[in-house]
Amino acid sequence: MVSPRRRPGRCGFTVQSCRLPQNQSEAAKWYGLAAKQGYINAQFNLGVMYQRGDGVAQNHGEAIKWFRLAADKGYAPAQYNLGLMYGNGEGVSQNYAEAIKWYRLAADQGDADAQYSLGLRYHNGEGVPQDYSEAVKWFRLAADQGHTSASYTLGVMYNLGQGVAQNYAEGSKWLRLAADQGNAKGQFNLGVVYEHGDGVPQDYGEALKWYHLAANQGDASAQLNLGVMSRDGKGGPKNYADAIKWFRLAADQGLALAQFNLGLMYANGLGPQDYVQAHMWLSLSATQGTQDAPKNREIVERHMTTAEIAEARGLARDWKPKPSR
Repeated sequence: MVSPRRRPGRCGFTVQSCRLPQNQSEAAKWYGLAAKQGYINAQFNLGVMYQRGDGVAQNHGEAIKWFRLAADKGYAPAQYNLGLMYGNGEGVSQNYAEAIKWYRLAADQGDADAQYSLGLRYHNGEGVPQDYSEAVKWFRLAADQGHTSASYTLGVMYNLGQGVAQNYAEGSKWLRLAADQGNAKGQFNLGVVYEHGDGVPQDYGEALKWYHLAANQGDASAQLNLGVMSRDGKGGPKNYADAIKWFRLAADQGLALAQFNLGLMYANGLGPQDYVQAHMWLSLSATQGTQDAPKNREIVERHMTTAEIAEARGLARDWKPKPSR
């Protein structure tokens, strides 16, 4: 989800002379006085403060009011934020058609966030008929302005052939732009491209590089793939300790396939053999519908005592996902 935008304040003096102790309540007071006199920037910034609860009690209805006043005067950031609130149902009933109306007004003025959000609506068919070609159009406009999420999504659409002819080289170009800006999903998908040689020469070393960058941002899919490559010796010697580490990080976030692979590692003694841990992780994966998890859990149970099975079930029952780091 794109975060609400806030334009930086402007000052006619030097930077040093503008510095005051931060005081959100005082800022809200002065924005309020200026907003009531019709100043668009003040109306927008006051809307942001009510939306976030900065210096005032959070009040989405008040945020809508001030955004609408600025949006009706053609202020693109306010139009975008108003679209965001209609799309999320904040302060109003969720209304994708109304969200699209405001996104389009801002997007037509060149607002990259609005262009990206409009592209998402066409991609997902929310408030408009699903139209991948129209989605590509808006994603490209945003990506051409350096919008990271738009670059990532555009790269995926080229790789999948959604709304455009499938073109891995073009997809890799957009994914790299996103990845170079630190987008974890872009880094992960670029790793996939290099691992499988989709439109680029297959290069496990390059795949590992991009997976590591994404995994270190907490991307569970990248952590899973690093676990697989460490286990199978892709890009280097097999390393079961590293495989368990990466599987565990992804499994802790609730990724079913990582839980399944971690369970198998413990069951087969690839690293320490631990039937209780194997049973727990296979159970957690099974609850998410992993097809082979119940069968493998039954095999593990043949090597366990009744007490060990009860312990494993208790661990699975009490397990809670951990947020990504």
